[in-house]
Amino acid sequence: MQDLVTILVMTLPMLLFSIYPGLKLGDFLEKKYAIEESTKRKVIIITTIVFTLTLSSLLFYL
Repeated sequence: MQDLVTILVMTLPMLLFSIYPGLKLGDFLEKKYAIEESTKRKVIIITTIVFTLTLSSLLFYL
């Protein structure tokens, strides 16, 4: 449980580094597949969360 709390605390600073890939993926999908704005926002948020958790867990376990 303490490892999970540590990883979640580490996600807060990682948000600064992980918003850019989410924005780029959202822009790419909007241009390539003409997705709606609401779908683009969902893609950006989900990508940011997944990328943040991945970075934090990699930094914690490596």
